[in-house]
Amino acid sequence: MLHIFVDADACPVKKEVYRVASRCQLKVTLVANARMRIPDDKSVVLKVVSDGFDAADDWIAETVQTGDIVITADIPLASRCLKAGAHVIGPTGKPFTEDNIGDTVATRDLLSQLRETGEITGGPRPLTQRDRSRFLQQLDQAIQFIRRKHPGGVAE
Repeated sequence: MLHIFVDADACPVKKEVYRVASRCQLKVTLVANARMRIPDDKSVVLKVVSDGFDAADDWIAETVQTGDIVITADIPLASRCLKAGAHVIGPTGKPFTEDNIGDTVATRDLLSQLRETGEITGGPRPLTQRDRSRFLQQLDQAIQFIRRKHPGGVAE
């Protein structure tokens, strides 16, 4: 069965994920380093991992399967999940794919170097309503694609 994994600690689109998952009758696992409120819904579970470096990322990457969906802004995690056969979507609606992950990693590394030298300051821009709409569209498209590709469901 298709499953959505959310890198939840700083995810700004959790409510959107809950809404789509409920409509499509999908299971959602939020993975975080600390407890957080989740809907009172049996299809939504919270997996709290240790607060060790990349503990949530490691748990997701080791658990995700082909045909699952991962929601994350973490580019290295996105790369690991793509290798496992998952569909990966960023909170702004950007799909991570085998075709774009290499360029995305290179851009991330370049921006990191520019921040270290002081050339760039500040973080990402705030999420807009347009980003949320794009995210919902990409999530719906990923669900429909997976369902068409695996009409009998994928391994749970």
